[in-house]
Amino acid sequence: MLSTDTTGMSVQERILFLLDERKPGFSLPQEFYTDPDILTFDFEAVYMRSWLLFGFEVEMPEPGSYRAMTILRTPLIVIRGQDGVLRGFFNSCRHRGAQIMPDGCGKSRRLLCPYHQWMYDDTGALRAAGKMPADFDRSQYGLRPIHVRTIAGTVYICMAENPPEFQSFHDALAPLLAPHRLQEAKVAADLTLIEKGNWKLVMENGRECYHCAARHPELSVTFPIDARAHFEADGEDHTTRFERRMQAAGIPVGPVDDGWWQAVRFPLTPGHVSMTIDGKPCVSKPMVEAEGGDVGSLRWASEPHSFAHALGDFTFMFSALPIGPEETLVVAKWLVHKDAEEGIDYTREGLIELWNATNLQDRDLVENNQRGVNSTGYLPGPYCERSEALALRFTDWYCRTISDYLQPEPRQRLQIVGG
Repeated sequence: MLSTDTTGMSVQERILFLLDERKPGFSLPQEFYTDPDILTFDFEAVYMRSWLLFGFEVEMPEPGSYRAMTILRTPLIVIRGQDGVLRGFFNSCRHRGAQIMPDGCGKSRRLLCPYHQWMYDDTGALRAAGKMPADFDRSQYGLRPIHVRTIAGTVYICMAENPPEFQSFHDALAPLLAPHRLQEAKVAADLTLIEKGNWKLVMENGRECYHCAARHPELSVTFPIDARAHFEADGEDHTTRFERRMQAAGIPVGPVDDGWWQAVRFPLTPGHVSMTIDGKPCVSKPMVEAEGGDVGSLRWASEPHSFAHALGDFTFMFSALPIGPEETLVVAKWLVHKDAEEGIDYTREGLIELWNATNLQDRDLVENNQRGVNSTGYLPGPYCERSEALALRFTDWYCRTISDYLQPEPRQRLQIVGG
């Protein structure tokens, strides 16, 4: 609860006040997890100005193949052009704003609005607009672009006119991801889950393992639940042997990080090779051939919304996208080698079992967390320095990001690509 009445303040003034109220090392004041106006602000100040993990190149493998998705109320699309280049756009017709392509993956040489049949090519240029006057200039009504970048088979997008610097992230992550050959993968499973909790609670939960021993018995078999921020475990001999083995195999380990991203390869618990129920590989055709696929987990994460684990036999991706102030869409994907056959090289049940169970357990934890945060008795509490270091890192990053957006004065509204 606030110690000062904020009635009459603008949203920006309230946010600055709340930032001043927050104690270092503590979770956020209540309104950050509940207020609809702050969610709208989060979308403008955080999601629209960040690099977001949109998916994987193998979801758009051929010219004309595309993936469309909606983030909060904003439909987006990435399509591979006839020249092989991935391009992204706001998935909204320049006529009267209708969503052009439905969410999901597909293939089309042209983007045809279902409302009035305005047609765009795969560069976003308007090619047909029936019944418009003779002097109508189609060149002025192309789709509004978004930035697209790739790293070793992953696809990132940013909606801002001037996105954050990306090259250092690419250069650091690319060699770590390269052994996993994501360009030679396929999406074997894609599940969504709606959690009745604010997106920041979802991400805080996903950034710590303080709760893992008690609430994730399956994950705790293989995951080093007592590891610190860069997944340094207390078993130094185990870690040292793993790092020496990776070095001999020519597989980079890290860690590498910057303000909004981090990546590191770490060993699983002794005697285990993959993040599965029994710790054994669940896909007989590995993604990583070196060391028989026994290469630990490459975990990479980026703010504000994602983390992923690349194992020797599969890759798992987690993404959290806000729907409402107390509702979040969680997207989970599992990738395996493109030649792996379901029912022969793997089973879908065996592939998703561990992380799907973990996501369902986390959903219950987040929803319970939200109910408690909604209480009139809620007060921010301190993070555990050892076990919640990454949750604190996320919250501090969020506070810096929105503070930087609001200051220095005078504040300027976000400029969108093509605006």
